[in-house]
Amino acid sequence: MLPTDLPGLTLKDAERQKKIIELVSPLILTETQQVRMREVFLDEMRLGLAASPEKKSSLLMENTFIPELPDGTENGEYLSLDLGGTNFRVIYVLLEKGKAKKEMVDFYHVPQEKRMGPGDELFDFLADCLSDFIHKRNFQGRHFELGFTFSFPMTQKSLDVGLLVSWTKSFNCPGTVGHDAVKMLNDAIQRRGDLDITVTAILNDTTGTLVMGAAMDRRCALGMILGTGCNGCYIEKVSRIEKWRGKHTEDEMVVDIEWGAFGDNGVLDFIKTQWDRAVDDQSLLVNSYTFEKYFAGKYMGDLYREVLLTLAKNGLFCAASVESHKEGGILAKHGAITTTNISHIESNTFEGKQDVTKELLTTLGLKFDDDDVTIAQYMAGLLSYRGILMVSLLVGLLLKRMEREHCTVAIDGSLFRRHPRFRPLMEKLIAEFAPGRHFNLLETEDGSGKGAALTAAIARRLRTKELR
Repeated sequence: MLPTDLPGLTLKDAERQKKIIELVSPLILTETQQVRMREVFLDEMRLGLAASPEKKSSLLMENTFIPELPDGTENGEYLSLDLGGTNFRVIYVLLEKGKAKKEMVDFYHVPQEKRMGPGDELFDFLADCLSDFIHKRNFQGRHFELGFTFSFPMTQKSLDVGLLVSWTKSFNCPGTVGHDAVKMLNDAIQRRGDLDITVTAILNDTTGTLVMGAAMDRRCALGMILGTGCNGCYIEKVSRIEKWRGKHTEDEMVVDIEWGAFGDNGVLDFIKTQWDRAVDDQSLLVNSYTFEKYFAGKYMGDLYREVLLTLAKNGLFCAASVESHKEGGILAKHGAITTTNISHIESNTFEGKQDVTKELLTTLGLKFDDDDVTIAQYMAGLLSYRGILMVSLLVGLLLKRMEREHCTVAIDGSLFRRHPRFRPLMEKLIAEFAPGRHFNLLETEDGSGKGAALTAAIARRLRTKELR
């Protein structure tokens, strides 16, 4: 089987085969559903960009205030701070003609008391780590401009003002929601008194990926994260950003879609299956990050497990393992199967082998026959195919909307990098969904690090233009 093929199921037991295909058929999106999904996405985009929308969109459609991308003139020394989880990075980047010529990175861990304590203490801790980085390298007395990758929901008011909307992941610092993350970090830097650092740009990892992609290929106009989570950003005509009131000299602006939340308002419920609902119910934030939960790395393993659990309960999968689907059984255990497992099963399928799949089933303590192994591979393929189709639909729509002669799509994330079906199937489906549009998929790394440094360099260039 090829990675671009819609998975099919052929079992020795024809009756079992028929029952399974019927049971999991909601996972195959029909043409009608695909058409509706396109219509819904375009309408949600319209509402998200509108000045006075008639109803709330599930897409934030945030203005990033980045009107231009790297053009090869970016030079100088910059810092970036990449905060998006319990571990964060401080990075020094020396840029020459838009390329990183030198790079230094330190990793730091944010202790729980800082992640859950008062906001001032978190930002003071970040400033302490910046000081540690500077002193270790004898950079004292030098001025640095810093790009701040802040991967939490925020509303941007300018390139250097980002108001925190809410904390996610394992962070919850009182007294910070609604406040400007740039000001909080700059204030903490000032409180220390030993640093000459100015935060000049704030962005998220998706925007950083687009910036990084554009430094590698000037035709880049779309950036994506396809990893634990999922998001996209693209270049939009300013005339379409109705909610950005007033007169503007810029023609284009990078817009952060925040499509991980696409469908949080119920607009995608027409494709939601019982397994999607089960995964959502078990998640930390129920009824949020709806689109992400259909396929992102954080959720696909559990989605797969839920489908196998249903098949087992119906006597259609690993029937000899009677305990597996009962309460406390392995198939009922959240996190028992990971998205990495699915990537390995898919690789096994494309090699025409079953050894890796059998090894996983054995590790799970399941008793299986040849048909069970075939079913395990079929389900991994079917869920992967659905997710890739959904994300390809959105990319296809954006390519048509931007009407570029050629668009490079910058993509970062473990799902795209490691899952063997993603790249080949995305290339096939995007070409079908956007006929006549020339594009290529560019694997991009470290948009949240080097991309943030490049964004600080763009901020410097924009300030210089204003002064002329």
